[in-house]
Amino acid sequence: MSITGIALVLFLTFHMAMNLVAIISADGYNLICEFLGANWYALVATAGLATLFVIHIVYAFWLTMQNRNARGSERYAVVEKPKTVEWASQNMLVLGLIVIVGLGLHLVNFWAKMQLPELMHNMGMNVDPQTLNYAADGVYHIQQTFANPVYVVLYLIWLGALWFHLTHGFWSSMQSLGWNNQVWLNRWKCISNIYSTVVVLCFAVVVIAFFVKSLMCCGTAC
Repeated sequence: MSITGIALVLFLTFHMAMNLVAIISADGYNLICEFLGANWYALVATAGLATLFVIHIVYAFWLTMQNRNARGSERYAVVEKPKTVEWASQNMLVLGLIVIVGLGLHLVNFWAKMQLPELMHNMGMNVDPQTLNYAADGVYHIQQTFANPVYVVLYLIWLGALWFHLTHGFWSSMQSLGWNNQVWLNRWKCISNIYSTVVVLCFAVVVIAFFVKSLMCCGTAC
């Protein structure tokens, strides 16, 4: 679970950097989207990423069940929360479920409208020409999604859950891999908080920037 978690952290770093390009240059972002279309290397990467998510999720449920079985009837006892235990640590499964739901929403809004149509077209399936024409236009899909305030709120909630999940998961992964001495554990906790905050804020900046832009363009030909 730690190894898959670290791999997903690296993917988030790439995805965050890619999204920031959309603010700087629409053409640059669309070039990246075109490069990451339904090419064989993009499909291999997508399959690998999906496998990482599945393994991470399965292990999360498995370890949670193991912990609950180990506690037995003690989990029903009312006890005071230890001061050294983080809120995120006690709610990782719930936070993970919110992240999964948000991921599903993200796939519907982007993957299903971008890579999937290209994949279906390459497989000889009938795809609406307009849908295929907009498949590589990532900025268009970002604009359409974050012009809707409902999606903006849902994405910000998702990012909030992701922040809590990352702040605990990052350093916990390092601890599981052996970086558990008192000096390095405290350092990893600090790095985890800084990294999680930077990544989530950058994602949120893209959401808010495109929402504000949609408000400014309302009634104009932006």
